[in-house]
Amino acid sequence: MKQSGSEQVASITTLESREIYRNQWLRLREDKILRSNGKQGIYSVVDKEDCAIILPIQDDKVWLVEQFRYTIQERSIELPQGGWEMEIENPEELARGELKEETGLYAAEMIYLGFLWIAYGYSRQKQHVFLATGLTLKERDPDEEEHDMIIHTTTIEEFEQMMLDGKIRDVCTVGAWGLYRMWKEKQGSVVSGQ
Repeated sequence: MKQSGSEQVASITTLESREIYRNQWLRLREDKILRSNGKQGIYSVVDKEDCAIILPIQDDKVWLVEQFRYTIQERSIELPQGGWEMEIENPEELARGELKEETGLYAAEMIYLGFLWIAYGYSRQKQHVFLATGLTLKERDPDEEEHDMIIHTTTIEEFEQMMLDGKIRDVCTVGAWGLYRMWKEKQGSVVSGQ
């Protein structure tokens, strides 16, 4: 989109759209498009419901999860995150649910840091980012995909080093951490419990 003042003008127009696949987790559509240069084309879009990523931090420690990610055929260490197979009205409810499901943690406070588009080159999925503080460990409630999930706690310094060393390569984790660091810097002081 080109901006002209506060107005945004689309540089691609949808001429036709058709759903070509659907399951309980996603929808795949193929759009016939017209670019502003007059050229037509096809654009494939994966539509998924909103999801959440949570930064559970307490006493200079961050909680992480490790799980097997089928698409890359390897285990991945990342921040707790996920979505439900339905539209959500309250992102905080989703974030609290994912935190409990994956780690068994309850947060006294959830601070909304914003949202990120996960991979808008081919997908329309919004990820809400929450900081979770005042943590209490209760019982986990994992879903079928999380049957082999391992919970880790590490210092913030070790966590950042894991990202720099390439042990953590999940773009959602790295992006959420960057958003958190900028938010924290703007606060001018340490949030209680961190």
